Amino acid sequence: IEMWITLKICLYLSFNCISASVLRSGICQLQGHFKLNGMFQDGDLIIGGLFEVHFLTVFPELSFRKEPEPPYCEQFDMASFQQAQTMVFAIDEINKNPNLLPNITLGYYLYDNCVKLGVAFRAATALVSGTEESFSNVNCAGPPPVIAVVGDPGSTHSIAISSVLGLFKVPMVSYFATCSCLSDRKKYPSFFRTIPSDAFQVRAMVQILKHFGWTWVGLLYSDDDYGIHASQSFHQDVQLFGGCVDFSEMLPRDNNRRDIHNILAVIQASTARVVVVFSTEAYLLPLMDEVALQNVTGRQWIASEAWATSPVFHTQRLLPFLGGTLGIAIRRGEIQGLREFLYYLRPDSNPRNNMVRIFWEKMFACNFETGGRKIGVEGERKVCTGQEDLRSTDTPYTDVSELRASYNAYKAVFALAHALHDLMQCEEGRGPFSGNSCADIINLQPWQVVHYLQKVNFTTGFGDHVSFDENGDALAIYDVMNWQPNPDGAIRVSTVGVVNEGATEGRVLTLDEDAMFWNFENKKPPHSVCSESCPPGTRRARKKSLPICCYDCLPCGDGEISNTTDEFWSNPNKDQCVPKEVEFLSYEEPLGISLTTASLLGSCFCALVMVIFCHHRNTPVVRTNNSELSFLLLLSLKLCFLCVLLFIGRPQLWTCQLRHAAFGISFVLCVSSILVKTMVVIAVFKSSRPEGKNAMKWFGAAQQRGTVMALTALQVVICTVWLTTASPTPYKNSQYINSKIVYECAVGSVAGFSMLLGYIGLLAAVSFLLAFLARNLPDHFNEAKFITFSMLIFCAVWIAFVPAYVSSPGKYAVAVETFAILASSFGLLVAIFAPKCYIILLHPERNTKKAIMGRATQNK
Repeated sequence: IEMWITLKICLYLSFNCISASVLRSGICQLQGHFKLNGMFQDGDLIIGGLFEVHFLTVFPELSFRKEPEPPYCEQFDMASFQQAQTMVFAIDEINKNPNLLPNITLGYYLYDNCVKLGVAFRAATALVSGTEESFSNVNCAGPPPVIAVVGDPGSTHSIAISSVLGLFKVPMVSYFATCSCLSDRKKYPSFFRTIPSDAFQVRAMVQILKHFGWTWVGLLYSDDDYGIHASQSFHQDVQLFGGCVDFSEMLPRDNNRRDIHNILAVIQASTARVVVVFSTEAYLLPLMDEVALQNVTGRQWIASEAWATSPVFHTQRLLPFLGGTLGIAIRRGEIQGLREFLYYLRPDSNPRNNMVRIFWEKMFACNFETGGRKIGVEGERKVCTGQEDLRSTDTPYTDVSELRASYNAYKAVFALAHALHDLMQCEEGRGPFSGNSCADIINLQPWQVVHYLQKVNFTTGFGDHVSFDENGDALAIYDVMNWQPNPDGAIRVSTVGVVNEGATEGRVLTLDEDAMFWNFENKKPPHSVCSESCPPGTRRARKKSLPICCYDCLPCGDGEISNTTDEFWSNPNKDQCVPKEVEFLSYEEPLGISLTTASLLGSCFCALVMVIFCHHRNTPVVRTNNSELSFLLLLSLKLCFLCVLLFIGRPQLWTCQLRHAAFGISFVLCVSSILVKTMVVIAVFKSSRPEGKNAMKWFGAAQQRGTVMALTALQVVICTVWLTTASPTPYKNSQYINSKIVYECAVGSVAGFSMLLGYIGLLAAVSFLLAFLARNLPDHFNEAKFITFSMLIFCAVWIAFVPAYVSSPGKYAVAVETFAILASSFGLLVAIFAPKCYIILLHPERNTKKAIMGRATQNK
């Protein structure tokens, strides 16, 4: 491999490289230009960048009769262009930061490598040699066009380019090249990276295998530096922990179908059910197409970071085969303000910014016009204006929810900026270079930047620590990903753990294994199950004390599936835990609809009676029955009916707090009105006798209102103390039925709830007793009889409520309570007001003072 790379370098340096030669004294002239897609911005110091903005490079055929046409790129990659724009955003942030590189403006030259070594090497050569036609300097010396390079993302590209740049100590900070071979400081003295080396990734893979006891595995790897070095490290590390690799197959470079069939035959013949894959998506996709075609299921795939989050595999077609895949992914980060910056992008006419124009044409399916001629061969596509709205698009370019490679590119730019900032802080005479000298910012040399880059140490706005070890490697931290099905049948990638190599206690694996989706489409997990039958409420799971192929029955409520215990139950196959059914008295079910209807009807009846009484307020029936207390009683009954609505629907904190308080205060207002009404009836009768002439002076209108308010205020105090000391809260109760969660309101303080009910009961008992003693009053005082009957109904309902409430399970306990409220409210409404409405509406001839007094005379 190294000989091949050396040969490539020689060829490119000999034939394709941009070079400068001294044509005449003091003049260096550029010998040629490469045709490259790029972006640029001038500055005091320039940083170069290499990105995979296109998937495919097309090389024209060679005729050997004329100079070859330059290669061109196809299949624009929106996600990779976002990575390039993230570098631009980082430089823009640094230029705006007065505390980082003050008085220095950074610029950039970014090129597209088109995922091809030839193009990548052309771009790297253009960066370090420059594109100026000529410059004057006797020795063709001076500061290079770029002070450092961010990239290349490919390991093979980075090996080739860094081998050359390292000769001149030009720093190169890759955000995606992971080959462990790049950690060799002798071969690559100026290479750094913000993504962990594959050596760390392999250790993370082995930790996952060790965690689950998977000792018998298969291995697939791509035919490139990334796959070959990773596979070698994997073989060594697996043996150290006692595992075995059943097969090891290299994915072909040219996607040869015969090789793909042979590899698939090996996978099917193997007894290993866990397959580890170190590959990029381009190498792996043909194999996965064949896996789907031949219906190869029952494998647990372990993905390397190169394809663990790749969207090309997240399709409904591949779900039955890749569902449950575990993978190592680059650490996700967040970059404040990036989304708005991406929206702000606009194309210009500068040919050095043609990458933006290409992006614009692909994004909006249009073409720019140049000299009256449409660019491209797309025919009838619309003309680009450059003012199209990026906010109306939905592509990986504007998706900042999963910033992984982009976040690493962001860190790479800031690492260089911090290195340059530290370089500028050097005090002359205390510098790190010969004679304690400092670097000259006017004539800055790349090797001086390497010295400071090695010592970089800072923290990003997201909170990640950035520094490099002696090999130029970053601190290793990975997200562990799991592929799960979406409701629409596609694959969703979720983070289920973290592997942290930089933890103070050593290599740490934090894995929420029970958040993973192990089987799909009702198929068994990837291993045979020793415990074929599990009881309800448990799931089949690997038991660490048994051989690898054995599973045990673990309870779903043991906290392994979720941080909240007792919220999961086994599915019918007993091979997965699913959330329990949540039960509460709902507005959608027949019982809830019936209670809601009764509540609203009762409220309407109260309003109707109020209208009737208001319309006939000057008639004897209304006036002799204390109209003010009657209206207050009707209002309180209306509130009693309406408070039922708080008991229906999903319990929330405010409904749990309000339902009992509203119920308690409404009923006290109701019963206290009846109590005062009873006392007034007795006082009126007493005042008609000589010995009780002064009885009514103690029961005037002001005293009646004051008594009702005082009695109600005491209930308000009880509710306030209860809610502030031990308030009712929503509670998920799984004690009634193991397979269900009953969502109810816990009363908080039993004493507070008991005092609320006890006070209502006390007032009701006193009202009943007084009305009962006054039941033998003359007929025109038959109000006491109605009150006696109404309080008899009220007390009977609530006495029956207690045993019914205690014995009712789940939501039916709430239904019993609401039924008691409705029954007692209807009882009071009918018993007290129905006789009066009967006379007012149907027998108005009896609604006279003479009729009422006549009845009294008859009784005498």
